[in-house]
Amino acid sequence: MTQIDDTRARRNVTVLVAAQAFLGAQMPMNFVIGGLAGQQLSPIACLATLPISLIVFGSMTTAPWISPLMQRFGRRAGFLVGAAGGFLGAAISAYALTVGSFALFLVGSYLTGIYMSAQGFYRFAATDTASDAYRPKAISYVMAGGLLSAIVGPQIVSYLSSNTVDASVMRFFPVFVAIMILNGVGALLFLGLDIPRPPKPAADAPRGRSRMELLRTPRIAVAVICGLVSYALMNLVMTSTPLAVVGCGFSVADASNIVTGHVLAMFAPSFFTGHLIARFGVERIMGLGLAILALAGLVALNDVTLGHFYVALVLLGIGWNFGFIGATSMLAGAHAPEERGRVQGLNDLLVFGGVTLASVASGGLMNCSGGSPVEGWTAVNIAMVPFLVLAGGALIWLVMRPRAATV
Repeated sequence: MTQIDDTRARRNVTVLVAAQAFLGAQMPMNFVIGGLAGQQLSPIACLATLPISLIVFGSMTTAPWISPLMQRFGRRAGFLVGAAGGFLGAAISAYALTVGSFALFLVGSYLTGIYMSAQGFYRFAATDTASDAYRPKAISYVMAGGLLSAIVGPQIVSYLSSNTVDASVMRFFPVFVAIMILNGVGALLFLGLDIPRPPKPAADAPRGRSRMELLRTPRIAVAVICGLVSYALMNLVMTSTPLAVVGCGFSVADASNIVTGHVLAMFAPSFFTGHLIARFGVERIMGLGLAILALAGLVALNDVTLGHFYVALVLLGIGWNFGFIGATSMLAGAHAPEERGRVQGLNDLLVFGGVTLASVASGGLMNCSGGSPVEGWTAVNIAMVPFLVLAGGALIWLVMRPRAATV
């Protein structure tokens, strides 16, 4: 049997891991302070998490055009556009704090979503030059790069916002300056990326299936559903967590530490998720992820001590990792090369569309359900149930079908 050389793929994975670790630190930073800053800037309490929703909405609306852009001009061009969006978004958000403008803060949040969308394609870029055998591992390694970002991002927030006597929204200003630096310096990493630009298709080249035909493919449909539910539910709960922690009498530093534990749990399993998929099959790992997400909800509903917050958010991260990486791996193996830009853009449009709705709902459930943070936190976690049933049912349906009927 011919041994496939994955040297180039491994080199690209190294660059993408570094980008995930360095540039990716801005995402937990934005998620920790987005709702807290929004709570101080917003005229309506129910809109506190709207800045986070705008980040995800920006990611959703960016995916349909940044994926074809990468298809035409290459991954490096798309990733540089993403870093530029992150820089500009942080700059506008910082200025919005100085003038106390919630509307301008939302504009900055939307532009940050351009970076979030580009980061979402790191995992797909890892597969571009990888063999079939190396593909799940490449995805896992890139996702594992988030470990450093999980440590660095929230701790930067804790240090910059807690070491001040200023309780106003301006305590978050240095955080956005730090995010600008991350984007400016981190963009240089992409100079080391070696992914050939996709060749321009010939007039008679196969065009692949339409978007509707792709969505009617069982494996693609289930991959999208499970990826959407895993990411949306993780975002639903994580978005409310800083508000719930602070609302229950704990500090911003406590909220940052809990988010650190959560993001570590999101990415730490990535060192072996690919191996687990290769050994036990992608369907089993996705199912395990959904079960762990359900367990996270049960722990969160049990009590609101710091210990319960930590355990629930760690389980939430692990469940997301198995569910989302499994869905990504399933999707990556269910389409032809000429369909790559179309299916990946469509997937992220749908996934982040669901995440946008989840983040909007998170603020409403947390701040406008009942009369206390505990009642709001309960509503957030109960809201997970129907979507877990949907994803679990879709996965069982796929497994029960004959293999030939699922592609």
